[in-house]
Amino acid sequence: MPSHLCHLAHLQLLNLALNQISRSIPKFLNNITALTQKLSSSTTITHVYIEILGMTLYSIIYDDQALWTWKGSEHEYKNILGLLKSIDLSSNKLTGTIPQEIIELVELISLNLSRNHLFGQIVSNIGALQFLDFLDLSKNQLSGRIPFSLSHIDRLSVLDLSNNNLSGKIPTSPQLDTFNASSYEGNPNLCGAPLPKKCLGEGIAQNPAMNRRREHASMQDKKEGFISLEFYVSLALRFIAGFWGFVGTLLLNMSLRVAYFRFLNNFKDRFYVAIEVNMARFHCVGPLCFHCVKVV
Repeated sequence: MPSHLCHLAHLQLLNLALNQISRSIPKFLNNITALTQKLSSSTTITHVYIEILGMTLYSIIYDDQALWTWKGSEHEYKNILGLLKSIDLSSNKLTGTIPQEIIELVELISLNLSRNHLFGQIVSNIGALQFLDFLDLSKNQLSGRIPFSLSHIDRLSVLDLSNNNLSGKIPTSPQLDTFNASSYEGNPNLCGAPLPKKCLGEGIAQNPAMNRRREHASMQDKKEGFISLEFYVSLALRFIAGFWGFVGTLLLNMSLRVAYFRFLNNFKDRFYVAIEVNMARFHCVGPLCFHCVKVV
């Protein structure tokens, strides 16, 4: 690609697609003033005339117009031709990296570098191209992460980064979320919506409130489990201490043991007598009832 093209300061439409152009993209694209500075739109009606000695020999009036492939179809631009600023270098044999100077082309509306052999990373501050409506970097060998600054381009309506070697999580924004998986497919190490491949730990990042509740519930379960275990251990120790404290005292103290068993015998006799009296009262009938109770 000849570098002297970069000296065409008023160049707005550069289309070298479907050729055999090789080597790298020139770094001096920022010399094209029409793509780097906000200029007034070109006049759509132009007067061309030749005047000699006060006499007009030739005069013509024409309208600016051009046929331009835009978003996959060809359109004729006329009245707004001055606003259309585009670079299309697709379907060539370009190699090397995307030059950093390309971010100075702030007036670009369309940039198509697809179907080449470009490698390296996408320019990190590509978000500086705020007027970009069409961006196609597909079918290259680009690697690294998708720059987060890409999410700052609010006007972007067509995006194709497919079939590269991009990796990491796809940035999210109200604008980028409108693109489907076809814009990113063909990058094996790329993850996140809208691709079906989820990033590691994406579930935690997507719903932090839910995960906090789950962590709290898990800690609560562990706490409750610890209290229950402590309760049962304490209960067992109390039972053992009480049982052996009582039985050990009886085994070691003879008089206390005799008194205890005498108490049990007396309690057993009284309990038996009480049961018999109650049974007799229940079965006595008529005039013999008082006598029966008295005898017992």
